[in-house]
Amino acid sequence: MYPYHNKIKQRINNNELIRYEYVEKYKNITPCLLLYFSTEPKIRPVREHRFKEYEEILNRISKKR
Repeated sequence: MYPYHNKIKQRINNNELIRYEYVEKYKNITPCLLLYFSTEPKIRPVREHRFKEYEEILNRISKKR
């Protein structure tokens, strides 16, 4: 199985994240957190049950910037 979230976190740590946004619907994911990266794949969706985990990561990196 592809380590989806581990790869996303690694990409965030590698400073590949450009921006993110919450959307009501992305494909069949409702609601969704979209993460935009500078490298392929450029957009990675995150489901609601993972929001809190990613919010902590995003808050941590925003404090570094």
